[in-house]
Amino acid sequence: MQEWANQLCENRQFGSKMTDSKYFTTTKKGEIFELKAELNSDKKEKKKEAVKKVIASMTVGKDVSALFPDVVNCMQTDNLELKKLVYLYLMNYAKSQPDMAIMAVNTFVKDCEDPNPLIRALAVRTMGCIRVDKITEYLCEPLRKCLKDEDPYVRKTAAVCVAKLHDINAQLVEDQGFLDTLKDLISDSNPMVVANAVAALSEIAESHPNSNLLDLNPQTINKLLTALNECTEWGQIFILDCLANYTPRDDRESQSICERVTPRLSHANSAVVLSAVKVLMKFMEMLPKDLDYYGTLLKKLAPPLVTLLSAEPELQYVALRNINLIVQRRPEILKHEMKVFFVKYNDPIYVKLEKLDIMIRLASQANIAQVLAELKEYATEVDVDFVRKAVRAIGRCAIKVEQSAERCVSTLLDLIQTKVNYVVQEAIVVIKDIFRKYPNKYESVIATLCENLDSLDEPEARAAMIWIVGEYAERIDNADELLESFLEGFHDESTQVQLQLLTAIVKLFLKKPTETQELVQQVLSLATQDSDNPDLRDRGYIYWRLLSTDPVAAKEVVLAEKPLISEETDLIEPTLLEELICHIGTLASVYHKPPSAFVEGSRGVQHKRLPGSAGSGESVESPDANTAAVASEVPPAVIPSQGDLLGDLLNLDLTPTSTTGPPPASSGMQMGAMDLLGGGLDSLLGGDLGGSPAIASGLGAPPVAVPPSFTAPVSGGLDDLFDLGGGVGLPAGSYVPSKTVWLPAMKAKGLEISGTFGRRAGVIQMEMTLTNKAMSVMTDFAIQFNRNSFGLAPAGPLQVLTPVSPNQSIEVVLPLNTVGPVMKMEPLNNLQVAVKNNIDVFYFSCQYPISMLFLEDGKMERQVFLATWKDIPNDNELQFQLKDCHFNSDVASSKLQGSNIFTIAKRTVEGQDMLYQSMKLTNGIWVLAELRVQAGNPNHMVSLKCRAPEVSQCVFLSYEAVLKN
Repeated sequence: MQEWANQLCENRQFGSKMTDSKYFTTTKKGEIFELKAELNSDKKEKKKEAVKKVIASMTVGKDVSALFPDVVNCMQTDNLELKKLVYLYLMNYAKSQPDMAIMAVNTFVKDCEDPNPLIRALAVRTMGCIRVDKITEYLCEPLRKCLKDEDPYVRKTAAVCVAKLHDINAQLVEDQGFLDTLKDLISDSNPMVVANAVAALSEIAESHPNSNLLDLNPQTINKLLTALNECTEWGQIFILDCLANYTPRDDRESQSICERVTPRLSHANSAVVLSAVKVLMKFMEMLPKDLDYYGTLLKKLAPPLVTLLSAEPELQYVALRNINLIVQRRPEILKHEMKVFFVKYNDPIYVKLEKLDIMIRLASQANIAQVLAELKEYATEVDVDFVRKAVRAIGRCAIKVEQSAERCVSTLLDLIQTKVNYVVQEAIVVIKDIFRKYPNKYESVIATLCENLDSLDEPEARAAMIWIVGEYAERIDNADELLESFLEGFHDESTQVQLQLLTAIVKLFLKKPTETQELVQQVLSLATQDSDNPDLRDRGYIYWRLLSTDPVAAKEVVLAEKPLISEETDLIEPTLLEELICHIGTLASVYHKPPSAFVEGSRGVQHKRLPGSAGSGESVESPDANTAAVASEVPPAVIPSQGDLLGDLLNLDLTPTSTTGPPPASSGMQMGAMDLLGGGLDSLLGGDLGGSPAIASGLGAPPVAVPPSFTAPVSGGLDDLFDLGGGVGLPAGSYVPSKTVWLPAMKAKGLEISGTFGRRAGVIQMEMTLTNKAMSVMTDFAIQFNRNSFGLAPAGPLQVLTPVSPNQSIEVVLPLNTVGPVMKMEPLNNLQVAVKNNIDVFYFSCQYPISMLFLEDGKMERQVFLATWKDIPNDNELQFQLKDCHFNSDVASSKLQGSNIFTIAKRTVEGQDMLYQSMKLTNGIWVLAELRVQAGNPNHMVSLKCRAPEVSQCVFLSYEAVLKN
């Protein structure tokens, strides 16, 4: 439809009269027959009128495909207007009439050699729009001629045609050498040809992300920057987007490009401005912050962004969404421009909410008084959603700027006095957060909050108020009465309120045990026996058990000191923010989601990253470092903490003794119908329910410096670092520890179990010796594991095929997999096992070497290793010393490779060998290592870096075991 509209508009320039509307009004019968006769008329004027009628019918949706041969016959004309109309018809119906469309090929070929450049361009443009496989091969020759046409208008049209043809038949375009011709057009003398060539290559490159079609280098970049000043606005956008994919060699080149792109910031088209901002935001990463130009550039970026906010609301919204990203990355750009984000009375709600968000991000000690006065004004508006957000914003200001906290609390109290229901409720929610941020500072306002208890009807506000009463129960005389009033309608409350009420009453009981015993029993009974919500029931059982077994421990757990809440809880995760900055001016920057999240079936969605900042030591020789910067497409699995899984554990056997009914089956069963553990692992778990923090393995770490050894002077840069010419030995076979006694006979009625773990041909195995030291025969063996850090579980039943007679030993190999239930153990590699035979069920725990979880595909690409090492925070790096180990680097590399610890690179600096190694655990977590080996020195250093640093200690123990073996 867009093509038709363009063509019809162009027709106006070639003499079409304003009376063309008459062609859309006809309702005659037998119309097709009449049109057929007119199309075959000898009179040129009559033919043109007939084609106009056909196009009009086609535009309103009538099927005029029956006239295809007659319309195609009209192509042989010198009249440009008629030719345009026929081509328009051809584009629409060629797909439904491919055999007939071939008739037009000769005309295309002829028109591509017409003296009039407009006709040559029209022919090549139409060829690109006819998506018929049969025709495409005939169009290659005309297209090749047009790509080398003397007229720039024809060349620029042909460039776009190549991209369209590539979409229909990519192989044909590559075979015909059109891609090379397109690359040559980047050096064209006409800026519009350059822009269209860049646009076509960019589009083709998107569907082939690894093809490196746009081979950007300083010479090409210079040509693009020259064309940038002279081409149309959309051409400028294509060139700027292309520049954003380039990684400069150093800060000088980066500054040079920034200087030449900066004039685009004053362009009238907002899309050009945003594309220029994207380029500058990316290249600023490489400029040293102490550079004078860096400060100048920051000042230049503010005015164009402010100007965007004077456009219509829809454009304002797009600008604000982009500014939101920019402010998160570089708040200093707009720190003096707070006033432009103040809300106007006639702004649409979506603009108001976005401005409010940016105001909070820019709030600082210097402007907080201004911001608070504005927010207090907003809180009296009529728009409920906006008022709620304004009240929350006051709370966020208090948390962000400590000096303003007192003023914010005072403002919130003033708002509570207004008695406007939704304002009061929002104020209570944010005051709860302020209490968390500044404990023992503003508790004097609690009395005022308690006065409004009856007016609260929203779950979040009720939960916040209950938390305040429970947390500060010792300061509130009638806390028990207040909480008891909530209990009356306990089952009608939302889950959020029920959970908060349960915790608050337990806190109250621990603070005032003599007065509230009845209240706590009532809430525990409601939560466990009368509730069908598993979260509530599980929490109730935890508290019940804690209170009944060890009140001192209960006090330490429930009344533990809480961590302070962070300043900004809604900031975009840093890695995602980097990617979104690289997509400024696109839909991704409006949705605040990466393109892969909303572009369906896109083969070529690339994850983009900002370049390393100046002085980081990163080599930027590669023209496109984006591909190397992604360590792993799939994020590593997070090991849940014991705290996350308390409910699952308690589900084994924690019902009070008064309750009847069978205990629930353990969900950890691997072997079918029978639960060997008889409904619980109580004796195995030893009642230890203490949670431990989850292992953080998110990808949100900002880029940090490379280890010192990477930045040491090297003769040939990265190539030398990754020169494996030093000789990395071949693997020497997987390390298997010797067997140890796991279960002594005296603890298992005569059954002794000794064993070890190994990894053979990619399969984890538990190798055991079962010895019968009793007087009777043992049969019916079975085995079950408790939840563990890496989900280890038997891959099948324990195969003991014959009875074990007294004093007999039998060797058993049990294959394991890692698809069982996961729970973080202490230590991480601890495994709790239950073994059953015809005599009883026996429990023991053992520790497996973490090296058996290292996968065979754990060898990282060299560039990926370097990027990943940089991406993992320095805080996650742990160093260990290997003592009394006599080996050289080749022996070490060979031994370690046998256990799937792969050497990526070897380097010698001042007589010390440095091995850079990688390994990958079964749950997807990567561990990177630097092993330093000094000839003649028995002590060696191992540095381990991992997104989940908790595994590093176990990995080091594996290093020690393998190398000392």
